[in-house]
Amino acid sequence: MISIKNLEFRYGDSEDPALRDITLDVESGDFLGIIGPSGAGKSTLTYAMSGVIPHHYKGDFYGSVEIGGLDTVQSSPEAIARHVGSVFQDVEGQLLASVVEDEILFGLENFGIPREEIEERIEYALSSSGISDLRCRTIASLSGGQKQKVAIASITALRPEVIVLDEPTGELDPQSSRRVFETLRELNHTYGVTVVIVEQKIMMLCEFARRMAVMEAGRIILEGPVREVLSHGERLEEAGVNIPRVAALSRRLREAGLYRGNTPIDLAEAETMMREVAADAAF
Repeated sequence: MISIKNLEFRYGDSEDPALRDITLDVESGDFLGIIGPSGAGKSTLTYAMSGVIPHHYKGDFYGSVEIGGLDTVQSSPEAIARHVGSVFQDVEGQLLASVVEDEILFGLENFGIPREEIEERIEYALSSSGISDLRCRTIASLSGGQKQKVAIASITALRPEVIVLDEPTGELDPQSSRRVFETLRELNHTYGVTVVIVEQKIMMLCEFARRMAVMEAGRIILEGPVREVLSHGERLEEAGVNIPRVAALSRRLREAGLYRGNTPIDLAEAETMMREVAADAAF
């Protein structure tokens, strides 16, 4: 679905590349989380995955990015947008309409969604994002977190082949953040939508993503299944990534010779780990 080969990108006003020799394949139906410290190049990579680079942010572009078989350099932003829906940190720049319902309707009509499907899609997008009560509100009256939900709902309604999100839960509380992830999982499981998400809430990301890529200084330093990536705890810490506490605990237990199992990725697995450790200690 997304194929990146030897990508390097340098913004026009910068001396150093923001992305360095990125090669990454995201298969159709995948759910990929991207993590890394501030300034690692995560946002720039999402721009490249959605065609914002090179069409809106100019600079030195080397290598290739293909989305659904389209080369992003040779294809128009409109053609790319029919494959990829994006939610970026700058939500204000994404919202075009004055009323929430019209914001969602705009994309559906623009992409030629059949009229008989439109109402169902609007209701689904509003409900899944937890903003049904905001349907008739003016966007100017919304908080930052509410605007973020509207941007997510607008993309959700379109059900594109790929959704690329850059820290979509940054302004949301834990309950709202979980709702966003649950909506993404439903789109992924039910409609086969490929999800790529940059996220700082790593514990939650580990629960929903299948694969994870770790960035440092414009490069991908680790990539693979979530459990496999988390097993490299020392390297993650060197890169400035705050790994989940359950993964850090398993690493310390393993170093102490008390645990030899898989790295846990959630609380249920951490409980199983501790029961095994306690059982071994009893002997």
